[in-house]
Amino acid sequence: MSWDEIKGHDEVVEDFRRAINRNRLASSFLLVGPASIGKRMFALQLAQTLLCGRVDITEMAPCGVCEDCLQVKAQTHPDLLLVQRPKDNTRIPLKTFIGEGKTRMREGLCHDISLRPYRGRRKIAIIDDADDMNQEGANCLLKTLEEPPSDSVIILISESQQRQLPTIRSRCQIIRFAPLPESIVAELLLAQGVTEDPEVARAIAARGKGSLRQAAQLADEGLENFREVLLKTLAKADFNSVQLAKDAWDFVQKAGDDAPLRRQTIGYLIQFALDYYRAELHLLSGSDPAQIESLAAGRHAGGIDGMIACLDRCIEAEMQLDSNANLASLIEGWIDDLATASRTGI
Repeated sequence: MSWDEIKGHDEVVEDFRRAINRNRLASSFLLVGPASIGKRMFALQLAQTLLCGRVDITEMAPCGVCEDCLQVKAQTHPDLLLVQRPKDNTRIPLKTFIGEGKTRMREGLCHDISLRPYRGRRKIAIIDDADDMNQEGANCLLKTLEEPPSDSVIILISESQQRQLPTIRSRCQIIRFAPLPESIVAELLLAQGVTEDPEVARAIAARGKGSLRQAAQLADEGLENFREVLLKTLAKADFNSVQLAKDAWDFVQKAGDDAPLRRQTIGYLIQFALDYYRAELHLLSGSDPAQIESLAAGRHAGGIDGMIACLDRCIEAEMQLDSNANLASLIEGWIDDLATASRTGI
């Protein structure tokens, strides 16, 4: 892997290049941006750059073939500490940071990062699922961030800086990653074999919101079929909210028992609805002002006020999803409110 493979983030790469050449590399970073846009790849490439045994870091061009580079690629380098949420957990366990039982405070990330580097010039920690830290884990990490070892770099990867404690945000240099351009997402979809049709790739990329993973998942036939069902139902002037909520929850449960996957699926459904109401309002904005209300009422009994209320309710549902609301209750309340607003305008 090289920096050329980090697609769509040239400005961020250049910012790090300047910081390294000026010897102003911070000790703690919070990489923020949508899921699956290259933040983790960026973090690993930075680790390879900092740990390469042949090329000076100021050149920002790790050789890729020395033992250090190969171990970083294999994620086995003794000076590279990787933290991820276990697949069977909804949170990163506290023991990941400070150990447990008799070894508490003598193992775990906070202990290991404090040790001198084994081989490289520094130790590097990458917390891939920083949004999934619990309060205790975040507070333990905070102590390390307050007094980071001089020969360490700590990288937290997050989808939203608001999901991190204010005290953690204040002790990290925040690096914002923009969604990938649709052209790059389409290019990657073709390169990874998600589809062989360039037109399909472009269509999927347009709905992927700059995220390769989201675009790839939207290529799933089941999700696309339910999207059509959802939008056809929302387009009705009056629809059965109880039945739609049941159908939506049944579909979400098919994602499996993993809570993050279920949340992700609900997030897609909310985004589909958001896109629908935005498109409807955009369509109306180009109409004759005298016809707007009649056109809106033709689509929704609640008129244009109802569509605006539905749009606001979708945004609220996204916030509830981020706040770990009960998923079944979220879907039921959200869809019921959409039906009411669409019918009555409030």
